[in-house]
Amino acid sequence: MHDISEQTVTPRYSQAMLQLAERAGIALPEALRARMEGLQRVPIHWQDELWEALCEASGDPLVGLQLGLQIQVGHLDSLGMLLVTCDTLGEALEELMEYTPVISDGGEFRLRRETELVFVEYRPRFQVRQAERAEAAMGSLLNLTGWATGGRFQPAGIWLRHRPLAAPERYAELTGCPVHFQAEHYQLGITPEQLALPQIQANSVLRDHLRQLADQMLAELGRQSMAAEVEQLIRAHPRWGKERIAEQLQLSGRHLHRRLAEDGLTFKALRDSVLQSMACQLLGSDLRLSQIAEQLGFSDENAFTRAFRRWQGVTPARYRETRR
Repeated sequence: MHDISEQTVTPRYSQAMLQLAERAGIALPEALRARMEGLQRVPIHWQDELWEALCEASGDPLVGLQLGLQIQVGHLDSLGMLLVTCDTLGEALEELMEYTPVISDGGEFRLRRETELVFVEYRPRFQVRQAERAEAAMGSLLNLTGWATGGRFQPAGIWLRHRPLAAPERYAELTGCPVHFQAEHYQLGITPEQLALPQIQANSVLRDHLRQLADQMLAELGRQSMAAEVEQLIRAHPRWGKERIAEQLQLSGRHLHRRLAEDGLTFKALRDSVLQSMACQLLGSDLRLSQIAEQLGFSDENAFTRAFRRWQGVTPARYRETRR
């Protein structure tokens, strides 16, 4: 399991969130949109901020479930295509267990067989908006299994660990199946015979090729990214600049720049993102603005205020007041 500071998500899932917001007329901060462009992987804490903004701005407590029910194959990166090219639903679910980190390593799926049902269990590891994100996972599982089997899939039900976020009747209306709350696990129930359902896009040649690509991606994700190491150092030493961080990593500043550029990142953008996240967290404390500015390595409170207004669109004082 990756340390949470190393966890990443495919940018295509972030695109699905931005597309949902656009279709629903939900206004999200432009900075969140801009930072997602050109990335090979999205750091999990950036995804956290996107989820928080989407849930706050939407006003719909079931926005996560709505997202899941609108997820398309392409939003799941190459794993989406791998799943739908499997011969049967059961085979696709087995591949999902193996290759989930291609989409995100913020959670995992497990297959559990009981007497009458087979359960696809989801175990999230998110610290932000876990309920909404778990509902999104259940919704996407329900949506794509139905699509891949040509509408023949009939779920036995969905189980959620949390209390209903909206009227239970609305869950049943959206999913078309029984939804149970305050359960032991997040899971989708399937009758055993449905594991043999053929998939309409089955293609064994393409499946084998996509499985090789997925193996390569898992190998890449198994290596700790340079961005994650840089983020850890910035959080521990907010005052350090690029050269000092590079020295700690036994690199030159120029070499660090090249390594980050391979992931579509710059040191300044990465440092600003980490400081923004830390600032928002510290503004929930009783520290004075001058103390926060000093802790984050700014020359004075005015410099911190200017940077924070650029990040969030409001002053630190206004942000703190709104949050309270």
